[in-house]
Amino acid sequence: MRAGKLDKTITIERRGEIVDDFGTVTEGWASLATVRAQVIQQGTEEFLQNAGTDAQTAIVFRIRRLSDLTTADRVSYGGRAFDVKEIKELGRRGGLDLRCVAGG
Repeated sequence: MRAGKLDKTITIERRGEIVDDFGTVTEGWASLATVRAQVIQQGTEEFLQNAGTDAQTAIVFRIRRLSDLTTADRVSYGGRAFDVKEIKELGRRGGLDLRCVAGG
């Protein structure tokens, strides 16, 4: 994986408890890691839903290997949040492709 292609910055977030400045604990998204990434594919794909098809914005991020990622995490990029739907390993410990859809 060439470092020059990792030209975007993304933040990987995980759902959990957040403590604000006043000590109040709330449920929300906490930053897990900020990493460099390559945007491989961006566009609109149709995903089959129970009642037909639903068009959703899909994007694939390629990053260096990072442990402990799950499909329960999300990616923040360009002011938007993307839910991780699939994590694909590239080669032996080479990197990861994160297949995501626009989420909330």
